Amino acid sequence: MGAVYIHIPFCKQACYYCDFHFSTSLTRKDEMIAAICQEIELRKSELNNTIIETIYFGGGTPSILSINEINKIIDVVYQRHSVVSSPEITLEANPDDLSNEKIIELSESKINRLSIGIQSFFEQDLQLMNRAHNSDEAKKCLEIATHYFKNISIDLIYGIPDCNNKQWIENIETALSFGIPHISSYALTVEPKTALASFIQKGIIKNVDDEKAQEQFYILKDILKKHDFVHYETSNFGKEGFFSKNNSGYWQGKSYLGIGPSAHSFDGNQRSWNVRNNTKYIKAIQENSLPIEREILSITDKYNEYIMTGLRTIWGVSVDKITQDFGEKYASYLAMQSQKYLDDELLIFENGILKTTAKGQFLSDGIASDLFMLNLV
Repeated sequence: MGAVYIHIPFCKQACYYCDFHFSTSLTRKDEMIAAICQEIELRKSELNNTIIETIYFGGGTPSILSINEINKIIDVVYQRHSVVSSPEITLEANPDDLSNEKIIELSESKINRLSIGIQSFFEQDLQLMNRAHNSDEAKKCLEIATHYFKNISIDLIYGIPDCNNKQWIENIETALSFGIPHISSYALTVEPKTALASFIQKGIIKNVDDEKAQEQFYILKDILKKHDFVHYETSNFGKEGFFSKNNSGYWQGKSYLGIGPSAHSFDGNQRSWNVRNNTKYIKAIQENSLPIEREILSITDKYNEYIMTGLRTIWGVSVDKITQDFGEKYASYLAMQSQKYLDDELLIFENGILKTTAKGQFLSDGIASDLFMLNLV
């Protein structure tokens, strides 16, 4: 099974923390949609007739598109690929785009999963991040969306300056009050060259507090566990039957085709990525040329990626898979590097699977990087 990811590179305004590729100018939106459809055509054979299980609209802000524009792109995917009878088709959306009319239109399309960028239900947090919506819009869109969609995920951000633990708990409880079956939650991260980084450097906004972020991460874990959410990936919590099939495919090494400027693709052996520039992307596609860079993954690259993704999930890292796919040297190296984390109870080894403990989960990326193979030993 495979996946198609569609990157929609437009937003109404720039969130201060965001370093994804987007433009706040919609002047070339029609050309972009035509180029995205053409890229799907140009790359129709890349997944070697892999059956598509998920289609994911990310960005940017895909909900900025009209229903006709969304349907046009979906139709081209169906025309050029074999798609399972009941695919998961996700649209990332912002609350300010989700009017009653828009939600009804989406529910009547092939879109069957919404991923809504709530981030916080507190006005001060939304203003600090320069979100385009307000708290009332966040609550109103969920009130409507839950009547038309069963499969909804929301994003929440923790570690926001001046958002204390009491407010963070209220954020979580507000989300739960809508019966949402999936929550993706991320620490506020200061990415280089973002407005947030600049404001912190100038003292306009407080710097993020890593200790507070870690504390709020564990608060989130504890509350969601009590409400029968499964913490199946470091940043993702879902009720049974509501895990993201699209993202789970990424973490389990399935092939995916990334369409649109800056989108990444993976076929098991090769990773590729499109140019991160709307004008260059459109021009190349109009000339029937693919604005892509490609990288063939070495066995060490594949090992490192498996370690990174495996430790972030409940599926962990299989030592048998390491031995079978990469060889005894890699398995021995993993055993040697992981021992200190086993001793510190940050990792656990059960039934041939290496996983992070509850204590080690927040640190999974750092642990994984220490298990990476830099050179063959």
